[in-house]
Amino acid sequence: MDRKPNYKNWVPTGMVVGFWTGFGVCLLFAALFGGWGLTSKTIWQIVLFGVFALGAVVLLPISLYMQTWHNAFSYTGKRKLSKRIVEGVANYVELTQGQTCLDVGCGSAALTIAVAKRNPQSLVVGVDRWGKDYASFSKGLCQANAQAEGVNNVRFEKGDATSLPFADETFDAVCSNYVYHNIRSSDRQAILMETLRTLKKGGTFAIHDLFTAQKYGDMQDFVQCLRDLGYRKVELIDTTQGLLMSEKEAKRLCLNGSAILTGTK
Repeated sequence: MDRKPNYKNWVPTGMVVGFWTGFGVCLLFAALFGGWGLTSKTIWQIVLFGVFALGAVVLLPISLYMQTWHNAFSYTGKRKLSKRIVEGVANYVELTQGQTCLDVGCGSAALTIAVAKRNPQSLVVGVDRWGKDYASFSKGLCQANAQAEGVNNVRFEKGDATSLPFADETFDAVCSNYVYHNIRSSDRQAILMETLRTLKKGGTFAIHDLFTAQKYGDMQDFVQCLRDLGYRKVELIDTTQGLLMSEKEAKRLCLNGSAILTGTK
């Protein structure tokens, strides 16, 4: 039996289970301490009932929200939003014979493999620091997914997006999907420049992320800065108006600001 790829979920199952478990525990103890009424209870029973009842009230909407995210991003679910997003970003990467592409923050290699499938004559390198923050993702998982997809024009390396282990102008294209907003930084535009540093002159880029002012500052100003540096065809393409998702869906999943930064160096 052929092995199927496992791209995991951007909202890990363990996280969802954890919230529902917390809600269940709070609800159970609220019921235990509440009993049939509070008139005959001690002060501590009343306090504990209040604490656990409040916990249940707080955790219920959070659990429902995380479950909604999880369902939307599931590769095996009905919506398969993550698959649609990944393939949509991959469509912006076009390579010719022998060219190379870098996927920054490759995670489970979904984008790396999607780009490699579209460009079988080229090499796609996926880089990620993996680690405890996303313990279910690993280099081994990436390699297993590539094998399951029958893709061999890929390579995976460990590295940090804030200081990539590659020389200037190494790749003909660079891409990324929903990575930089997860990195703690006061200057995410600098992280974008670190990625673009590895791009060859004439190379193309497609970076999809939550480009809100709170996370990135003025992105239109950044686009203009790239143009002033000689970059060509630089665009910030909104992906919440039907391109990859609907505006309603973006708001429901807190994906406002989703856009693809694309252009040519």
